[in-house]
Amino acid sequence: MITAIVFIHADVSRLDEVAEQVAAVEGVSEVYSVTGELDLVAMVRVRTHDDIARVVTGKVNKVPGIVSTQTQIAFRTFSRHDLEDAFSIGL
Repeated sequence: MITAIVFIHADVSRLDEVAEQVAAVEGVSEVYSVTGELDLVAMVRVRTHDDIARVVTGKVNKVPGIVSTQTQIAFRTFSRHDLEDAFSIGL
């Protein structure tokens, strides 16, 4: 599984609508509203790099109200949540 973190600048008057539409995109697992320079952060979890392109450039970037995005691809995951899930299935 490949994880991409998408930083989103959006029209703040449409923030809730943009967040809901991004969250509805297949491949997007979560959308967070955040403080600071960004408006939203979306987590994309897909099987291939081509899927990242399909999800981010093909769908997320086309959501009305998005001003710009920047995508970071995660190399490795360090998460207590992921470890707990692995142990719960017997790994």
